[in-house]
Amino acid sequence: MRALAAHLPERPKGRTIVIGAGKGAAQLAAAFERLWQGPLEGVVVTRYGYACPTARIRVLEAAHPVPDAAGRAASAALFDAVRGLGPDDLVVALVCGGGSALLPCPPGDLTLDDEAALNRALLASGAPISVMNAIRKQVSGIKGGRLAAACFPARVVSLVVSDVPGDDPAQVASGPTVPDAVTRAEARALAQSWRIGLPPRIADWLAGEAGPAPDPRDPVFARNEVRVIASARLSLEAAAQAAAAKGVPAVILSDAIEGEARDVGRVHAALVREVASRDRPFARPVVMLSGGETTVTLRAKGRGGRNSEFLLAAALAAEGVPFAALAADTDGIDGSEDNAGAFATGESAARLRTLGRDPAALLAGNDAFTAFEALGDLFTPGPTGTNVNDFRAFLIR
Repeated sequence: MRALAAHLPERPKGRTIVIGAGKGAAQLAAAFERLWQGPLEGVVVTRYGYACPTARIRVLEAAHPVPDAAGRAASAALFDAVRGLGPDDLVVALVCGGGSALLPCPPGDLTLDDEAALNRALLASGAPISVMNAIRKQVSGIKGGRLAAACFPARVVSLVVSDVPGDDPAQVASGPTVPDAVTRAEARALAQSWRIGLPPRIADWLAGEAGPAPDPRDPVFARNEVRVIASARLSLEAAAQAAAAKGVPAVILSDAIEGEARDVGRVHAALVREVASRDRPFARPVVMLSGGETTVTLRAKGRGGRNSEFLLAAALAAEGVPFAALAADTDGIDGSEDNAGAFATGESAARLRTLGRDPAALLAGNDAFTAFEALGDLFTPGPTGTNVNDFRAFLIR
C-alpha cells in the first residue's frame, strides 16, 4: 500500500484501465483499488492460490512456473482490456515477478506446448534470469513491450515490483509493458553461449526474423512511464534496520547476487567461517544479508528450489561453525514445492547424518527440499503477496 501510494499517476481525462501480472498482482490490484480516487476497471493474472478479493479489477489465476491454457486465456484477457483506447485514457500496469510464466502467448504457428517446453528448458539450464528473459521475449506475442504497444495511443504507467538483480524493469516478468533493446540475433547468441537445449520448434522460430520484439525507440512508447516501486534493495535495508533495532549490526553483501545456487552457498559459507574464526571482514555479532537470484542446473530429479539448494550447500561448507541462517524466496514459493526456503545452522549436516541421510548425496541429487523436510526446518509462510527476489540472512554471534 505504501509503495503504491508514493507512485500513483495523475488521473486521466478518459478511462483508467488496470492490467497486471505476477505472483503479487492480485494484492497490488486490491491496494490500487483502495488508493485510486476515481473510476477504474481492469484485469490481472496471478499464480493459482495467490488471488485475493478485489472489487473492480478482475483477478485471473494461471500456472507457474510452467505455463498452461489458463495463462494463455489471461494473456488474451489483458489484450481485450486495452483494446480500442484513446489518447486521453490511462493504462496502469501492475507488474511483478512470475509474470513470464503467467502470460504465455506463443507467436506464429507455435503452440502452448512449445512455450511450456521452452520454459522447462530455460529452468533446467542454469542460465541467469536476464538470459532466460532475452530468449522469452523473442518467443512471445505479449512480452518485450508488446502489451504496451497494444495500448497505444493510451498512456501506460508501469508500476513494477522488481525481483531481478539490478532492478531493470524490462526484465521483470519479461517486460510485457517495458521494451528493451535485446535483438533476435543477441538472443540466439545467448542461447548458444549458455548451451541451452532449445526445443526444435523454438530453435527454428529463433533462427528466423518473424515477430521481433518492439524497439524501445518506437514512438508508441514515447508517452509511457516506468516506476520501480519495490525491490530487493529495499527489503534488505528494512531487514538491516530490524536487526539493528535488536542490537545486532547488519551488513548487506549485495542485492544482485547471481550464479549457481550451490556455488553461491559455498561462497557465503566461506565468509561465515572467516567471520566466526577471525572477525573479518566483519566483527561478531553480525547479520550478513544478501539478495539476488541464483539458478540451479538440474542434474537429477530431486525436490527443491534455488534457496534450499543454496542453503544446503552452505550448511555443508560451514559445518561445525556456530551460525544460523534463513534463505527464502520472498514470494513464498521456492521451486516446485510449497516452501519459501529453509533454516539451517552449523549442525544441520550432522543432524541429517544422524537421521540416516547423506547431505552431500542430497545436494548432488538436487534434493534439498527432502533434506530440510527431514530436519523439520522448512520455511513455509504461504503466498506473501509480494516478490522482491531471494532473501538470505546469516547470523554469526
